[in-house]
Amino acid sequence: MVRLHVKRGDESQFLLEVAGSARLADLAPLVARIYNGRLKVQRLCSEMEELAEHGVFLPYNMQGLTDEQIEELKLKDEWAEKCVPSGGSVFKKDEIGRRNGHAPNEKMQQVIKKTIEEAKALISRKQVQANVCVNMEMVKDALDQLRGAVMIVYPMGLPPHDPVRMEFEDKEDLSGTHKGQGAPGREPLISHEDQKQMMLYYYRKQEELKKLEEDDDDSFLNAEWADNHALKRQFHGVKDIKWGPR
Repeated sequence: MVRLHVKRGDESQFLLEVAGSARLADLAPLVARIYNGRLKVQRLCSEMEELAEHGVFLPYNMQGLTDEQIEELKLKDEWAEKCVPSGGSVFKKDEIGRRNGHAPNEKMQQVIKKTIEEAKALISRKQVQANVCVNMEMVKDALDQLRGAVMIVYPMGLPPHDPVRMEFEDKEDLSGTHKGQGAPGREPLISHEDQKQMMLYYYRKQEELKKLEEDDDDSFLNAEWADNHALKRQFHGVKDIKWGPR
């Protein structure tokens, strides 16, 4: 078995243990599935934190509107009565206007928040420091834990437009997020200290050149060697001719 250290740029992501005979053609898709699975867990945790704080997602045509605008337009959230958290709700207005403000009670909030912490720990970058390898089973375990917590708090389910439900059903909208970053960067060929010394050296050289340029003037133009016609006058024997009265 060999252990791979997966990075994004210089930032560690996770360790992966694979057979030494594993082919690159099989390895690359596996790394991508684990990496994307970790991103899904992170997105879910972020949205579930909002779910615990402010309740379910509002219909798109009601998001960002004031209560007066909603009343004026005669809009109604048909899912508000269907998706009531277990044990009832407590009102906590979402200032951003994405969620309906009917949050789970304190006990149910803790169910969600504790599960979020456990799921994050499974796929955390800190696993690299702890020398723990991450695999697809761990990613699935984190997703199952999150799904279970939502089912406990919302046994009737979530609205179909809620990002949490969309993530679980693989219908999430990722437009404008997690754009490609190109090929991963190579490991630096020189150490950080060597690189710092090189930069310092070139900085000093630039300062020296700048100083020379500042000290430079046109006085050399009066020197004999700078006269483009001096050699020609020497051949014609008129090198030292001077004009004007003596």
